[in-house]
Amino acid sequence: MTIAKVTEKYNIPEDTLRYYERIGLLPPVHRGKGGIRDYTEEDCRWVEFVRCMRGAGLSIEVLIEYLRLYQLGDETIDARKNLLVEQRAQLRAKLEEMKQTLERLDYKIVHYEKITLDKKVENPSCVRVP
Repeated sequence: MTIAKVTEKYNIPEDTLRYYERIGLLPPVHRGKGGIRDYTEEDCRWVEFVRCMRGAGLSIEVLIEYLRLYQLGDETIDARKNLLVEQRAQLRAKLEEMKQTLERLDYKIVHYEKITLDKKVENPSCVRVP
């Protein structure tokens, strides 16, 4: 698959894909005639994995380490699992923090809606009568 098709499929700019490959966030992509990138299904799975993990907030450094461990083979399965378990714990903590922030925002919005409603009641000219 061409880089153009991969960018369209995963909504990632070509420059970002090239950058990810250059810094070791993606394994080297197979190249066809003339050195043009030819993404295989496995390459696409890596792109999808990285996109998903980055979207969840995992750092580039963590993902580079994960790929490095993956490339070392099965003897790193425990290390890869531990890395993912640690990232999951951090993500759960972020989700809890975001949940608390959302609750606070909801509270503030209700508070301001009440103030706005109270002002309309105090000033009947602001209230439309059908």
